[in-house]
Amino acid sequence: MIKYLQRRYALSRKGAVDNIKGILSCALQNISFMLPVGLLYLLVGDLMNGTLTAERIPFYVIGCVAAALLIVACTRLEYDNTYLATYVESGVRRVGLAEKLRKIPLSFFGKKDLADLTSSIMNDCAVLEQSQSHFVAPLYGAILSTAIISVSMMFFNRRMALAAIWPLPVAFAIVGFASDVQKRLSRKAMAAKIACEDGIQECMEALPDLRANNAEKSYLAGLEKKIRAVEGRLIKSELGTAVFVVSASLVLRLGIATTALAGASLLVKGELDVLTFFMFLLVVSRLYDPLEGTLQNLAAIIGTNSNIERMNELLDCPVQTGSEQLTNQNCDIVFDHVGFSYQSGETVLRDVSFTAKQGQVTALVGPSGGGKTTVSRLAARFWDIDQGKITVGGMDVSEIDPEKLMSLYSIVFQDVTLFDNSILENIRIGRKDATDEEVIAAARLANVDKFVEKLPDKWNANIGENGCELSGGERQRISIARAFLKDAPIILLDEATAGLDVENETAIQEALSLLIKNKTVLIIAHRMRTVSGADKIVVLKDGAVAEQGSPAELMQTDGIFAHMVQLQTESQSWTLARV
Repeated sequence: MIKYLQRRYALSRKGAVDNIKGILSCALQNISFMLPVGLLYLLVGDLMNGTLTAERIPFYVIGCVAAALLIVACTRLEYDNTYLATYVESGVRRVGLAEKLRKIPLSFFGKKDLADLTSSIMNDCAVLEQSQSHFVAPLYGAILSTAIISVSMMFFNRRMALAAIWPLPVAFAIVGFASDVQKRLSRKAMAAKIACEDGIQECMEALPDLRANNAEKSYLAGLEKKIRAVEGRLIKSELGTAVFVVSASLVLRLGIATTALAGASLLVKGELDVLTFFMFLLVVSRLYDPLEGTLQNLAAIIGTNSNIERMNELLDCPVQTGSEQLTNQNCDIVFDHVGFSYQSGETVLRDVSFTAKQGQVTALVGPSGGGKTTVSRLAARFWDIDQGKITVGGMDVSEIDPEKLMSLYSIVFQDVTLFDNSILENIRIGRKDATDEEVIAAARLANVDKFVEKLPDKWNANIGENGCELSGGERQRISIARAFLKDAPIILLDEATAGLDVENETAIQEALSLLIKNKTVLIIAHRMRTVSGADKIVVLKDGAVAEQGSPAELMQTDGIFAHMVQLQTESQSWTLARV
């Protein structure tokens, strides 16, 4: 039962246990509302039989007080076991998702749309939170309490009980038969929402380009179509749900009519007394109240299936684990017949073998799309390889915890990610326990101080979302400063100086010379002069190693590297020609 609830509603084990408690609490609350009906039945019986004496009045007063107290207690228990427990579970789910996302291989994110992931983390959690607090426990609680009350009614009069409860399976069957329709409508509505969110996000990111090309109106026209599509899908989804829920509610209403007709028929025949007839009418009127809401809940739960599927996809994704003990003898990086693909059937790397030795600079060059960035990411275990082996100092990286492994790496990406915080705190990401003095020292090595001193708040200046207040070169220097601060034994540089002007590039290269001393350096570059001083060149083309050796050796082979050097040498003499 617990495992079923965990899977069915994307719950933790504690959440599933709390869910069972909530179901029992809801059932108990529904049953408690039958106590006033029982008291009313006894009171009417005393009135009809003329047995209501002064001695009986305290009994009814005490009974009313006891019933009220019991209802209050059951309601409070139901609130604690549904709403409060749901909020606790919601916190556990969000923290668990954060932990999961932290350990999931980056290959997972390559397959997922950003808007889809954002919707899963934010919207799906909110939907499931509402589902657990308002739908699931009340639904199963109503089913349980109704079953108990229905069985109890059989002991009074079987024919009247059947007349009262026959609409229940019919009503649930109507909603149940509609589940496939509702699932399809829900999935289509979700797909339309994600497409619309993608469009909005893309519009915000590409607004300068759209404005520059006078394409705003045409793009917004397409975005409006996506918004209208969302509206249409939501209307269809709500209409599809409403049709079945209303139909089921009408069937329930028929139960009151059949109970009254059956009771009247039996009363005329003398096979039923008035008091029992009266009791059944009271019970039936109360019996159907929670069920009408339950039917709506059932439809709502069916509608959350797509959210649950997306959540389970995240929760089921395997995480990267490994030993937290580093056993490397040195920091040599060895690729041994490595094969890799982002998706099945799409080969990115095949049979890649080379060694990046400690104390040397190994440069990855080659045509765009050759696999250079992929190689650098695999070295740091951003993804897990399909074939072969990658070792650091003899240590298989696939057997090491990714976070522990990252303590060996300082990485400077071509695309820098900055946070809406001060310059100091953005650099301190390189080493969280660093003092301000250490951060500033690393920043000076990366020439960050050159532009910081011009800012009003200097080192405490807020740089905006993703460093929007800074130029591309300034953002890149902050990224390089992080690497200086971390001072790890392995350096990965992915076009580290691509966004810098000639003056700053020269200064940074001099600083990098100090950083890489006695370290393993893996550098990706497209400008051949950047790697002219490298100890080893690895040329990647179409996902395979085409050439490797020292720059001098490769220049003599007249291969890909020599051709790239020649082309860039010729391009330096290019000028803008006038027609």
